[in-house]
Amino acid sequence: MQSTSPSVLFTSSIYALLVLIWATTPLAIVWSVAEVHAMWVLIIRYFGASLLALLILKLLREPLPFDRISLKSYLAGSLNLIGAQLFIYLAASYLTSGLMALMFGFSPLVAGLMGHLILKTQKLVALQWLGMLVAVSGLSFVFADSADSRVNPLGIVLMLISMVSYISSIFWVKQINAPLSPMMQSTGSLMVSALGSCLLIPFVYQHLPTEMPGMKTLIGFLFTMVMSSIVAMLCYFWLIKRLNASTVSLSNVMTPLIALVLGALLNQEKITSGAFIGISIVMLGIVMYFWKDWKRQYFNRC
Repeated sequence: MQSTSPSVLFTSSIYALLVLIWATTPLAIVWSVAEVHAMWVLIIRYFGASLLALLILKLLREPLPFDRISLKSYLAGSLNLIGAQLFIYLAASYLTSGLMALMFGFSPLVAGLMGHLILKTQKLVALQWLGMLVAVSGLSFVFADSADSRVNPLGIVLMLISMVSYISSIFWVKQINAPLSPMMQSTGSLMVSALGSCLLIPFVYQHLPTEMPGMKTLIGFLFTMVMSSIVAMLCYFWLIKRLNASTVSLSNVMTPLIALVLGALLNQEKITSGAFIGISIVMLGIVMYFWKDWKRQYFNRC
């Protein structure tokens, strides 16, 4: 019993750290683009994160393969980074950090929908369809209640595109199934994303930062570069190897709630009573969607 306790405690700590990073990232993005053009923040973030990842890879004494299948896997992984993150940074001008996190909580639902309708790899049961309907209804309620806040239909569209890019990347990387460690995959994908971000420079060159931004912007930028791009990635892959996928999926319920609280406390983002009801409905829908997996994993043991 004593030998397993430290392992359980360590795993719980890693899980809590991952949830906290994911919940804080939308707020960090909003802060980081407050004084610097969003695309320059993205470009600098990926070049900085690539250098850090290469350094970690060297310290771990792991090689970075450049064979055909590895390069293809890096490209697939970059769709999650430069693809999904590009639209998240653009959406930061139209949505609060709390609403961005709430929308990204829909990622597993969108993944299930794509797996069922397009890839034919997943069969959704009635409770999951109902959970989706409840979650979408709750989100609609939130947006209707926040009509006078920073809610813009363009922001919603950008977040949806981001989610599709993120989910497509996961499916693509899994389909390629390259023999790469998490650190190799992440470093290669970061490098491809950094190179891909160079294509943005001609369009945003006139917005090149010419002076040091404020402390809040720097904190947001450094957080996304180090914690969101490196630490969260290592935590996620570490947990995926040790925990059931449905256990990791619990983060999709916790992350939006924490993000909304952080946005209210640290960024003066308002949460009205009506919005709180809508958020509760969204969380109920997500729980309904995952209920089958959680029930099979936890309750069938009894």
